[in-house]
Amino acid sequence: MAKIVINKSYDRFCVSHKAFLRLRELGQPDALKETDLGAYWPSAAGPLEPSLNQCGVQIPRDDQRLVQVVEELRGEANGHCAELKVVTIPDNVPWVIAVTNGSEHVSEQHRTWS
Repeated sequence: MAKIVINKSYDRFCVSHKAFLRLRELGQPDALKETDLGAYWPSAAGPLEPSLNQCGVQIPRDDQRLVQVVEELRGEANGHCAELKVVTIPDNVPWVIAVTNGSEHVSEQHRTWS
């Protein structure tokens, strides 16, 4: 089974600074490339600082380290205004993340013409 991280909140996907640091610890390449703004203001990098808790936007949602961190930290992995959830789908299913009324869900990819 494949695991994918989605955002059930109405805002954009992001992880907390705490989750971002854990991703860097695990060697997640996108997190390592991203600038750690919390390093400049460590005392302000707490969970209530919105500007420092909007990390990891470019990380692929099916990244195993991202899934691990969201499962480990649970609610503490949520970035500013995010509500992260791990969804399990069958292996080898082409998928996309879709948004309905602001909340993300995983859908099987279908062909579309316009």
